[in-house]
Amino acid sequence: RGLGLGAAMPLRLDIKRVLTQRSDRVKGVDLHPTEPWVLANLYNGNVYIWNYLDQSLEKSFEVTDLPVRASKFVARKQWVVAGSDDMFIRVYNYNTMDKVKAFEAHTDYIRCLAVHPTAPYLLSSSDDMLIKLWDWEKGWQCTQMFEGHTHYVMQVVFNPKDSNTFASASLDHTIKVWSVGQPTPNYTLEGHEKGVNCVDYLVGGDRPYLVSGADDRLVKVWDYQTKSCVNTLEGHGHNVSAVLFHPELPIIISGSEDGTVRVWHSTTYRLEQTLNYGMERVWGLSCMKGSNRLAIGYDEGCVMIKMGNEEPVASMDSSGKVMWARHTEVQTANIKSLGADYEIVDGERLPLSVKELGTADLYPQSLQHSPNGRFVAVCGDGEYIIYTALAWRNKSFGQALEFVWSNDSSEYAVRESPSRIKLFRNFKGVQTLNPPFSAEGMFGGHLLGLKSSDYICFYDWATASMVRRIDVTATNVQWSENGDLLAISSDEGLYILNYDSGLVEEALAAGGDLGEEGLEEAFDLVHEVSERVFSGLWVGDCYIYTNSAWRLNYVVGGEVTTVCHLDKPMFLLGYQTAQNRVYLIDRDFSIKSYTILLTLIEYKTLVMRGDEEGAAAVLPSIPQDQLNGVAQFLEGRGMVMEALAIATDPEYRFELAMQLGDLETALQVATEVDSLSKWKTIGDLALHSGQLKLAESCLDRANDLSGLLLMYSSLGRAESVRALGERARASGKTNVAFLCNFLLSNLDVCINILVECGRFPEAAFFARSYVPSKVSECVRLWQEDLSKVNKKASEALADPTEYPNLFEDFDWALQAEDMRSKSQGSELPPASAYLDFEGCTMADLIGQVKELSLGANGVGEGAAGGEDEVYAEPAAEEAPEEAPEQAAEEAAEEAAEEAEGAEEGGEDPAGEDVDIDEGELDELVGGEEAAAGAEGDLELDDDWGLEEDAAQ
Repeated sequence: RGLGLGAAMPLRLDIKRVLTQRSDRVKGVDLHPTEPWVLANLYNGNVYIWNYLDQSLEKSFEVTDLPVRASKFVARKQWVVAGSDDMFIRVYNYNTMDKVKAFEAHTDYIRCLAVHPTAPYLLSSSDDMLIKLWDWEKGWQCTQMFEGHTHYVMQVVFNPKDSNTFASASLDHTIKVWSVGQPTPNYTLEGHEKGVNCVDYLVGGDRPYLVSGADDRLVKVWDYQTKSCVNTLEGHGHNVSAVLFHPELPIIISGSEDGTVRVWHSTTYRLEQTLNYGMERVWGLSCMKGSNRLAIGYDEGCVMIKMGNEEPVASMDSSGKVMWARHTEVQTANIKSLGADYEIVDGERLPLSVKELGTADLYPQSLQHSPNGRFVAVCGDGEYIIYTALAWRNKSFGQALEFVWSNDSSEYAVRESPSRIKLFRNFKGVQTLNPPFSAEGMFGGHLLGLKSSDYICFYDWATASMVRRIDVTATNVQWSENGDLLAISSDEGLYILNYDSGLVEEALAAGGDLGEEGLEEAFDLVHEVSERVFSGLWVGDCYIYTNSAWRLNYVVGGEVTTVCHLDKPMFLLGYQTAQNRVYLIDRDFSIKSYTILLTLIEYKTLVMRGDEEGAAAVLPSIPQDQLNGVAQFLEGRGMVMEALAIATDPEYRFELAMQLGDLETALQVATEVDSLSKWKTIGDLALHSGQLKLAESCLDRANDLSGLLLMYSSLGRAESVRALGERARASGKTNVAFLCNFLLSNLDVCINILVECGRFPEAAFFARSYVPSKVSECVRLWQEDLSKVNKKASEALADPTEYPNLFEDFDWALQAEDMRSKSQGSELPPASAYLDFEGCTMADLIGQVKELSLGANGVGEGAAGGEDEVYAEPAAEEAPEEAPEQAAEEAAEEAAEEAEGAEEGGEDPAGEDVDIDEGELDELVGGEEAAAGAEGDLELDDDWGLEEDAAQ
């Protein structure tokens, strides 16, 4: 064949810089296998870890004041190991930043470190001309020393195909190959005229090759089996400081003190590209298997680049036959080979039988089945070849930067250059298209798409006429099978367009000029999804795709559904209708599968179109275990009632029923599940809607004592509150029990509850406010409890019986308590009578007792010895006698004046002064009749009391 592109770069390696960090001289770099990290060891003695995703400094280690010439990740131990000019090796945990180990390893500068891929070994090389093997499982013991070089040993590297052997490069002009366990070299490779700085093994393929770089400015490729030099690469203008074989691409990369990084083809050995980022001398290179990224260490910092496309070169036809290219080797597997009896589990790697199909005559950068699956087109190295899919025979070939199929397998197009597109039919060129712009990419399908940097133009296959120009920077274009829907992916999002082929055919048949932008009505934007799509395919009217967050999604009518979260980057291969499964492949060519039901897609499509009858007809064919997903889809469309009708999960049905306020369905679910939380939810909703009987039943089943307390107290059901208090106390709900008894004015019980809970201070203060006779008992309990912690503090607590001077009006409070207990009725008034007692809730009992005492003292001897003498405060001097009528009138006038003063002064009703009129006062104290009653008997109305106030 011998086709070539001359000045064009055959490998078409798009190179993108993803990290640039300026720093002091970087002597070496390394990549972490799982984290987005670049490790850089610096001449100033520091080691940095850069995050190449967000361009930030992730971690830093101040190792020493002398240069650190080597550092490596040991990912399986979460370590960073570093070797420096102070002859020490230091080990750090990069998670905790702790220093794990530090030891003197050599007697001169340490030049290089190499980590064994599986064993707990570390190799180190030094200017002392020695190589040492360290075992970290034996406490970093030096288990072997390798002698043989006669100058500085600049680099060591393990053989990836045989990790028991390694190679070393030395300034004695030689490369030596060693075996672990043998102190002397197996053999020596000689050929460089000056000191050798670097060496690396070929990772992929079966060629036994080494590459080396030296101070003679040459890069040499060696066959370590024949021990001969295969090729010499010339071009660098200064010492070659770093070389490597790329593990994923067919290239050799070399870095030099001339400031350039050169990319060579590993098969043809031609120079593909020269990179110069203006950061002075190159000192280190690093890449890793499974990634196209390359890290470069310079005098002035660190750079990382991404080379080519990391998407696997693979394709699957409609029958389930998968092909992929590992370098130039083409392999195949068939999904159907698993057999009907094999149960495929979502997300698990499929155990497919892989066969070697053949070898491509070029390095594949794309591989595509024709629509009918009979042919496979391979494109790369600036050329394309069409093979037969079964026998892998060459059918056609030619020059191409890019290749695409039409929806018809007899038509395809090649992009020979940015200004020349050639169209073929039946493997014969039919016409050439010269777009009026630089075509940077090409897409196949029902129309031929050519993209520029700012827009994409679609052309008719038959006439090569432009149909429409769309202003979007497209990264991918995919057509539905019938050609009426189009998905355009870009960095900004995904656009779903409708294509009117009939209108376009009419316009082309009329022969008119469609203008510079084409026929505007040809496409109509239907939906837009703000996600970056990495791979996708159409199944009917459903577009399935993987996004930048590595989720497998599909969109129907603008509604996005997530199928699963992928644990690694995966790319869509195809969909098998018979199995209702979509297949994906990762960079290691592992294939996984996930279920996406075609009937489910069809149902959603009909719902989005508003075809209720059609959707109802499809619904019975959807499996039972998928109905909850359908219900969620309907709920998202606002069709909650329809969602409830088909949902099967009790939890979900309950949520939908509560959204609709459907208490009947919610009750059914709650009865089935018998969940306390569900009964409470129904009870709250029933209470909110006024269905009190249902609310009480649900709150009772939910054991929601707080809700029942709210309900009973609002309804004024004293007996229910009493029963609830007993239930709450028995079940340990002391807060509810306390409130119930407080509302019922069972004050002694309230104190007992506080004491039982060990809340002695609260009990003492509560007693001081409501039951003064219990204060001493509560204070005693408080003192006993406090003395266990602080005896002095317990002695500081005052008991009113011992220190009456510290408790103002305490004697009056005792009399008020006694008056309240005598006047307390056996039954509470109904809640409907609350307004009759509203003013009493703010009554000042102590003030009333004082007023009554004044009235009682005015009775004289007639009152002496009566029941009410307990209200009289002993006086130092005998008060003058007054007529009972006069005393009562004066007390009433005084109380009325106080009330008037409080009203005029704006006193708070909750304060000491109570805003009541004279009639209310008469009702409370009994008025003149009480003062003039037989034998001075003074009583409060039995209908009034604290407990009733609280209950009301």
